[in-house]
Formats: sequence, C-alpha cells, structure tokens
Amino acid sequence: MSRKLSDNGIDGDDERDDEEEYSDEEEEEGEEDEYEPRLKYQRMGGSVQSLLSSDAATCIAVAERMIALGTYSGAVHILDFLGNQVKEFAAHTAAVNDLCFDTEGEYIGSCSDDGSVIINSLFTNERMKFEYHRPMKAVALDPDYARKASRRFVTGGLAGNLYLNAKKWMGYRDQVLHSGEGPVHAVKWRTSLIAWANDAGVKVYDAANDQRITFIERPRGSPHPELLVPHIVWQDDTVLVVGWGTSVKIASIKTNQNKGLNGSYKYITMSSLNQVDIVASFQTSYFISGVAPFGDSLVVLAYIPAEEDGEKNFSSTIPSRQGNAQRPEVRVVTWNNDELATDALPVHGFEHYKAKDYSLAHAPFSGSSYAGGQWAAGDEPLYYIVSPKDVIIAKPRDTEDHINWLLQHGWHEKALEAVEANQGRSELVDEVGSRYLDHLIVERKYGEAASLCPKLLRGSASAWERWVFHFAHLRQLPVLVPYIPTENPTLRDTAYEVALVALATNPSFHKDLVSTVKSWPPGIYSTSPVISAIESQLNTSSMTGHLKEALAELYVIEGQHDKAFALYADLMKPDLFDFIEKHNLHDAVREKVVQLMMVDSKRAIPLLIQHRDFIHPPEVVSQLMAAKTKCDCRYLLHLYLHSLFEVNPHAGRDYHDMQVELYADYDPKMMLPFLRSSQHYTLEKAYDICVKRDLLKEQVFILGRMGNAKQALAIIINRVGDIEEAIEFVSMQHDDELWDELIKQSLNKPEMVGVLLEHTVGNLDPLYIVNMLPNGLEIPRLRDRLVKIVTDYRTETSLRHGCNDILKADCVNLLVKYYKEAKRAICLSEDVDQAHSKRNQQRASHLGERVMSMKSMEVKSKTRGGGRCCICFDPFSLQNVSIIAFFCCHAYHTTCLMESTISIGGDKKEAGASSKGTTSYYEFDNGSDDDDEEEDASSGTPRMRCILCTTAAG
Repeated sequence: MSRKLSDNGIDGDDERDDEEEYSDEEEEEGEEDEYEPRLKYQRMGGSVQSLLSSDAATCIAVAERMIALGTYSGAVHILDFLGNQVKEFAAHTAAVNDLCFDTEGEYIGSCSDDGSVIINSLFTNERMKFEYHRPMKAVALDPDYARKASRRFVTGGLAGNLYLNAKKWMGYRDQVLHSGEGPVHAVKWRTSLIAWANDAGVKVYDAANDQRITFIERPRGSPHPELLVPHIVWQDDTVLVVGWGTSVKIASIKTNQNKGLNGSYKYITMSSLNQVDIVASFQTSYFISGVAPFGDSLVVLAYIPAEEDGEKNFSSTIPSRQGNAQRPEVRVVTWNNDELATDALPVHGFEHYKAKDYSLAHAPFSGSSYAGGQWAAGDEPLYYIVSPKDVIIAKPRDTEDHINWLLQHGWHEKALEAVEANQGRSELVDEVGSRYLDHLIVERKYGEAASLCPKLLRGSASAWERWVFHFAHLRQLPVLVPYIPTENPTLRDTAYEVALVALATNPSFHKDLVSTVKSWPPGIYSTSPVISAIESQLNTSSMTGHLKEALAELYVIEGQHDKAFALYADLMKPDLFDFIEKHNLHDAVREKVVQLMMVDSKRAIPLLIQHRDFIHPPEVVSQLMAAKTKCDCRYLLHLYLHSLFEVNPHAGRDYHDMQVELYADYDPKMMLPFLRSSQHYTLEKAYDICVKRDLLKEQVFILGRMGNAKQALAIIINRVGDIEEAIEFVSMQHDDELWDELIKQSLNKPEMVGVLLEHTVGNLDPLYIVNMLPNGLEIPRLRDRLVKIVTDYRTETSLRHGCNDILKADCVNLLVKYYKEAKRAICLSEDVDQAHSKRNQQRASHLGERVMSMKSMEVKSKTRGGGRCCICFDPFSLQNVSIIAFFCCHAYHTTCLMESTISIGGDKKEAGASSKGTTSYYEFDNGSDDDDEEEDASSGTPRMRCILCTTAAG
C-alpha cells in the first residue's frame, strides 16, 4: 500500500481534510507494509500558500541557490528554499509553461502561451523578450549562458519548430533545428546535447557539432502529447531518461571522450556520437507526470487513472473533472521497474486534477554522490512536486529519518544499532534510548531494559536518576541495581538509597543486596534508611541470611562493629575470628559462644580460655548445654573443658563430674591422667561411669583412691591380667596385707608367680613367697628367675654398703665443718678497719653467707650474760666500744678481753673507736683451714679465746 503524508511531512493526513479522510487514511496506514520509504516529504511554506491562494502553479525550476515558480497568471516568482518570495517577474500575460535556469543560476528563462520567451537576470536589470506569436511550451538555456557571449537558448511550442536562438554580430537570430513533426512539448539541454520531445518522439542534437545524434520513437498506444505530455530528464551527461504516458525508456549515448583534469569533457572525434543504446525500458500501470534520477534508480510521479468497470482505463483520454481522481504517488523504482517505495501525496484538490496538472523537478543538476543507498551530507537531491495549489518537497531520508521510522515500527533494536554506528545526533541517541526503554517497559522486559541502560543513558546523571525512580515506581528497581553507576556519573544519594531499600524489601534479591553493599563506595549514600528498612524485618519470615549479612556490612560502615559481630556470628562466617581480633570485640564474644564453637572450635577454645576472666566458664558451659539442637554440644563441651583443665586444673572444677563422663565418651585415653590430676570429682560417680564403659585401669585407680585396694587388685589380676601392674599397685599402697593378698591370688597362676618372684626384690623377701608356694607347682623358667633373684639381691646389698660408706663420710665432713665454724668469734664495731676490709674482700665469697647470718643476730638475745660483758659485767652500750662474741654465746668488751688475754704478738691492735653510724660486723678467726691459720699468723692478728670456756681461737 502507498504511504500517506500529513500536512507537516509526517505520516498522517492533511489537517484540512475532513474526518472521513482521516479515518480512511488510518485504515490504509494499518495495511501499510514494513518496507521503509526512501523519501520524506514536506509541503513548502513561506509565501507559497499566499501566492497560490489566488493563482495556480503551472511549472517549477530549481537552481543551486533558488527556486522559480511559474503561475497560471503569467508571473514568475523567485523563491528561496523555504518558500519565501525573493523576487517576482510579471513576465507574461498567459500561463507560464516552462522555466529554466542556467548552470550558474544567474538567469531564468520562461515561456508562455502568450507566444513569448523572456530571459531575466536575477541580479541585474537585464531582461530580454522574444516573441514567437504561437504558444511556447518548452525553453532551455545554454548551461553556460552566463559565461558565454552567444547567449544561446532553445525553445519550441505549438508551431512545431525548435528554435536555437543565439546572439550574433547583428543581434539575436533564431535557427530552426527541427520542424514538421508536431508541437515541441519538452526540451532539455545538458553540456552540448539538446534533447526534445514532439509528437513523433524524442530527438537528441549536439549543438557543439551541429549534428543530430539519435531519435527515440514515441511509445505506441500512449495518449496524445497534448493530453499527457512527455517528460525528459538528463540523469548525467550521457544518460537520458524519457517518461511518456505509461512507458519509461533510458537511453545511453555512447561517446569516445576523455575527461580533462578540470572535470570537463575533451572530445576526440564526433563520428562516434551517433551510437545510442536503450539500456532499460518498461511499462507502468499508471500515467507518468514526471520523472527524475534517484542514484541508480528513478523517482516517478505517478498519476492513477480513475477505475471504470473494475479496470484501469488507459485507452481513454485524461479523466474529466468529475472529482474522482486519486492521489498522485511518488514511486521509487529500479531500471527494471522494481518498486522500492510508494508514497501517496496529500495534494489539495487532487480529486479534480489531470495528469498534466502535475510536474516534477529535481536538484542538483550536476548529480549526487550516491553510494550504498546513502548520499553524502549536503549532496542529497531535492525533488519538487508541483500541483496547481501545492508545492511539495521530497528528499532522501537521512539516518535520523531511518532511525525514527524504525522506532515508529517498533524496531527499537535496529534503531539502537544505527545510533551506535554514530549515525545520529546526540539528542537523537537520547531519544532512541528513551523510546527503546519505554518500549521494553511496555513489553515487561525489565531485565533487558536494565541491561541496556548503561549503553543508552551513558554519563547522564539526570537520565539515570529518572529511570531509577521510574523502575522504583514499577517495583522493578532490583533488576536495575547491578547496572547503576557509582562514578562517571555519580547520582544523588537518594537514588542509591532507594535502590538498596528496594533490594532489602525483596527477598529474591537479598543476595544481590550483599554484593551491592560490598561493591558500592560507602560515601555515596546514607546507610540509615537502609538499616531501618532491614531492621524492620528482623524476627520476621522475610529475614534471610543474606539480609543479615547485608545488615552486618552496613553496621561495619556505620562503625557499629559489635552489632555486626552478632550478625556475623549468627551467620557463622569463616572470617569471624579475624573480625574479632581486628576490632577488639572480645567483650562481645560472651553471648556468641555456641556460634564461635560451631564455626571453628580450634580457634574458639583458645579465645575463650584466654579471656576467661570476662567469659566465665559457667557461661560457656550453660550456652553449650542449651544448644543441644544446634550442634554436638557434648563434644564441644569436652573440647572446651579439656583445654581449660590443661591450662588451669581448678578453673572448671565444678564440671569435673561432667568431664569424667565426657572423657569416657570422647577420649578414654585421657581419662586416667584426668583422674590422677583432679581432686574435684565424685569418686562414686566416676567409678560408676568407668564400670559402664568398662574402663579397667580407671576402675583400679578410683578403687585405690577409695581405699578398696583389694578389689582394685582383684581387677588387675583377674581382668587386666597384668602382674607387673599389680606389683606396682601394691608397691604404691605400702600395705603388707596387700602383698599377702597379691600372693594368694597369684598362687593358682604359675606364670604370675614367676613374674612375682622377679619383681619382689627390694619389696618382699623371695623366701616368703617360696615358702607359701604349694608343693608340685610348676613355675615356668624358675631356674632363670631364681638366678635373677640372687643376682638382684647381691646388687642390692652392694648398693646398700656403698650408700652407708657415703653417708658416714658425709657425717664426718659435716662435723669438721661445724667445729671450724664454732671456733670463730665475731666483732661488732662501727669502724671498718682497712686490713680487715682487705681481708674480707679476699674472702668475700667464703664469708658472705656467714656475715649475712651474723647481721641478723642481736647481742642481747645471743649472749649468755644477758647483754653484759662476762668480765666487767657492764651492759653493752655499743657506743664508743667494740664487742667480741664467741659461738659459745659468751661476749666481752674488746678492751676487757684484750687486757685479760696474753698477747701472742708484740703489737696490739687498737680497737677502733666507733663514731655514730650504722653498725658493721667483722670476724676474728683463724680461718677455716690451715691456710687461714697461717694467714692469721703472718698478719699479726691476735689469737683470742673465751675466758669462761675451752672454746678458743687457736
């Protein structure tokens, strides 16, 4: 179906048509196929509407800078491309039949039914008028009219003559190029070639060589040219297109010519110019009201005849003005008549127009840079469709038109591909993106729309925010969140908060909420609204693990690490312990013992034990006991209490009864060490547990502690069957009756008797055992064992003698040492004699302990005289007098003792008078050995003895 155009050049109907036409057009629009049009249309505005309101357009010509419009009244209007009138020539007194510009666009030629041809200069007052006295139907200026002095043009009309007018020495002269074949209906001049159409057909003449080149016969059966005029147009310098009636012929003129450097053609010979080929020819189902080149295709202005009796009436003449004509159509066809596009034009009053009332002109004349179906910017050809009351402009659709057409037909993806190929303005890119997203939203393809947002919205923060809130309004914001940018551009914090809240309130997207919170920079949004939205879901069915994790991440951002830890603990995150150490959250661990133990008991137990001062064992035990449904609480209790016991055996003493049972269940090997180390479990309970678990060694130990050694020994002998262990047990009990019990229970077991004989040396007399053995009892390896008993006895005896000898020698040495110590006397004085100081330094190591012990003595308590001198019986004052005390506990004033003692040496050493100060201690002795005695003798130290007893210093 053909495409309908609105008054503004967009699909639709003329606003001045009635409602019935609108409805008809809408029905036709619904039947429109999906082929994209090649042209777009626009009704020329400006002065055209006012000019044609009282007149009618008859023809049009187009130059590179302006447009000429001829009217029925004989006026020639010069318009700009917007339709504004620039100049007006009141050239003729009758209808203007044809107009023609020169190549430079400086002159305009017109011909009229008044028999005149007028050439006006557009920029000067130059005006030339030529009278031919018969209606003139066609005129064509020399393309180089402005540049050449010859001022040539060709014209023809109803007289049947084709005139070539040129300026000579004597003025303008007409040359008849052709005559005698009926009126000249059309003429076109390209380079040096002139093509014209008369009743016989189309002829081509070479003005440069004054030679007729070819003749193209009029199509058979075509209407008379007076009723349906032929249309000729040069597609390029050698291709001529002829549209006549319902026939189209394309002729190619073969020339042997070389192209010069300036683009002009350099002719070699003229003999080859008479070769013309019809390269294409086809019939149409419509009348041709105009034809023009369209790249390698054609644009045809089609007139659709009225239908009579169900058939197209081609045999009759043009329909009369009955008001039943159809809209004219612009068709883009190939040279093979393949239709590429068909558009019906909303021409005012089309019902009453004939085929010859329409005309088609195109620009530029120099051709277009057409390649691959597209023209370069600025080189697009323009087509002007003229009817008596309208001028419609048609031009190839550009990229934006292509994109808009795709959008109108719902092919948004193709439109987007065109935009991505940089074929549209940035504003168009935004429009395509917005419309594509709107389309996807309408189709409920929210995920696809969200994925395209980064590509379509790019760096526009306002566009992103608008779509964020739009998705939120549709309750589909979660699908957009993964694509929302956090930088370049950065949106308002409200947009991010709305997005996070949308994720938080949709359980299906809680996992995405976690990844989003972790990936988004915390500074771009406020966490408070999001936290509030999540906290409102706590303790509800919509609270999921992912939502808890997201809330924990938000708490971390807010610096509320204790709250975050509580959630991480509930989630049992593997990195929970690193989080505790990083933020020093040991206080918060107290209420999350079970979770920590379930995450990693190997790391949790050392942590709990290390901080047991504020994570008390009772709290740990109670939490683990309450978690029976969550985990194997007994095993975790065992691990915790075992580690606690190893660190501090008394820390968990209240749970040692429980620990006995836990050891029995999970680690029986550690039961016996625990029983031996602990004093805080109930023996009876422990024994019952061991009996139930059949732990024999543990039973023996407990029975031993309970004092039931005989029962313990019976278990060792009868159930354990280890005589060596029985011997060790009896040895530890230090009970002779128990030995008898052991012997009695072993008499019936020869092997045990042999072992018993081997291990009783030092504990029991082997003869005692032998005497108790019944006669005839066979003991394995008895001879070897008796030899071992004798050998062990001898070894034991030898060891005892050696030990006695060592003991006696030690006693003698200790008595000698005591005697030497007892010989010494102690001087208590406040002055330190230099000689004694030197001597003490030499013997400091030997006397250090002794001096320290002497310092602790008090004279009064250590002397028999009750604190008085044993010679003068005066009390000791310790002032200005020295004192000498013996180990017999007699004490003397130094002066009294010196006077009473016979001096061995000649010199007496004066006792130093003491000054006020701290009391010092000195020894007067002869040393601890012979060397000391010799030293005292050589140094002249006086040898003193106690007057009242035999103890003396020498």
